[in-house]
Amino acid sequence: MKYIFITGGVISSLGKGLTAAALGTLLERRGLRVGLMKFDPYLNVDPGTMSPYQHGEVYVLEDGAETDLDLGHYERFTSCRLTRRHNLTAGQVYEEVLRKERRGDYLGKTVQVIPHVTEEIKSRLRLMGQNEDCDVLITEIGGTTGDIEGLPFLEALRQFALETGAGHCLFIHVTLVPFIKAAGELKSKPTQQSVAKLREIGIQPQILICRSEHPVDRETRQKISSFCNVPVEAVIEEQDVKHTIYEVPLMLHRERLDELVLTHLHLKAPPADLRDWEQMVGRMIHPKHRARIAMVGKYLGVPDAYKSVTEALFHAASAEDTGVELLRIDAEEIEKRGTDPLLEGVDGILVPGGFGERGIEGKISAARYARENKIPYLGLCLGMQVAVIEFARDVAGLKRAHSSEFDPKTPEPVISLLPGQDVNGDKGATMRLGNYACQLASGSLAQKAYGVAEIRERHRHRYEFNNSHRSTLEKAGLRISGTYPKGDLVELVEIPGHPWFVACQFHPEFRSKPDVPHPLFRGFAQAARTHAQNP
Repeated sequence: MKYIFITGGVISSLGKGLTAAALGTLLERRGLRVGLMKFDPYLNVDPGTMSPYQHGEVYVLEDGAETDLDLGHYERFTSCRLTRRHNLTAGQVYEEVLRKERRGDYLGKTVQVIPHVTEEIKSRLRLMGQNEDCDVLITEIGGTTGDIEGLPFLEALRQFALETGAGHCLFIHVTLVPFIKAAGELKSKPTQQSVAKLREIGIQPQILICRSEHPVDRETRQKISSFCNVPVEAVIEEQDVKHTIYEVPLMLHRERLDELVLTHLHLKAPPADLRDWEQMVGRMIHPKHRARIAMVGKYLGVPDAYKSVTEALFHAASAEDTGVELLRIDAEEIEKRGTDPLLEGVDGILVPGGFGERGIEGKISAARYARENKIPYLGLCLGMQVAVIEFARDVAGLKRAHSSEFDPKTPEPVISLLPGQDVNGDKGATMRLGNYACQLASGSLAQKAYGVAEIRERHRHRYEFNNSHRSTLEKAGLRISGTYPKGDLVELVEIPGHPWFVACQFHPEFRSKPDVPHPLFRGFAQAARTHAQNP
């Protein structure tokens, strides 16, 4: 196996994860088997208890691991099927080192960052080398070069590259080349300083990927090459894309990044076939149709909080040759101003997942607006729960219906904890997480969208549909279109006679890819396009 390590410098949020995913796309299109993983230097064991305002969305894998959102990029851009071993945090590393120390595994030695912490990091790489069925393993290192918490990871990679030998490891450094408007020129000094910091600890990057708002001219590349000890052809431009992140692989391919990687790692592979990817990007940039979609949420101040949801929507719309005008509507604003000023004229309403009581009544109102006005609706996780609450109140006559999460004393808890569930104590990984089976009702919208009788989808939630109210809601017209067979848990609901009113307890957005959109999102996008054409 060959190893590629992607570091970042100057500032955070440069797009290392997206760059790693785009490189994975290029190598796969050359016929190589690619694996991707991420090292995160923060001390949280995982991002499961972190606020979306702090860290963006929590991306859930098939095995139930709560991971960094960059793993979503990895799975969307490549054919990788990731597991919890593909995301390693400093919290996990120190937790394991301390567990070994308490057990006596170190035989009374003084436990130190070097060698014990660095060995734990290297052991994960060795494990991947033994078990991962791929030709190239791309590892992104979170944070910014120079961060104190990232030093053990960089030291571990320096040692690993030395032990693995020349030609087996490649360091790619993603850096910022800012344009100073007052001076009217690009500045290479931040990149020089960032690479110098890496070289201080013994790592010489072989390729530099330069993020910039402007084209990086030949003179600037030559300057970076001279000061950073990197050949000028290995100074790669990565400009901000104008339309969609799926342009990034095409941009890096034009810069010949994939060829450079193969040369450094002594690999041979046929040219990359990107024709279908180019066609997909073309549909995203120049769609034939348009639709206005309202996403009613509560974490709208952080774009990454709903990253997988918005990407899944764009995937599906592209497949329908439809451009999306996405309206991000704060649920609390609906509570203040009502639905009409904010939702009038939309072609679809999407309510994503979330936690906490804030904005709940606004989401419930959005579900009612979609139901009463025959506007296509897609509810995800909490989006299903608010749809059930609204239907129970306004159609089934359960006027005080609510979720026991938000009103523990409600006499009509249509959403509640299952018997035996406990919300006290540790919060991490205490939800229903990961893949679960779902049996689809024959003839339902969901079954027609999927085209199969049974599916498996990823979950991340604690509260469930309360089966004690199931018969009442079904008699009132709510269709239960998907259930978890073993526990008879409601997974999907719909409203018959509505153009598209489908809500699911799981998170379908985690399985969507740009070239393989998720069936539920595609059905929703198709219904929204139809509504736009026939309002």
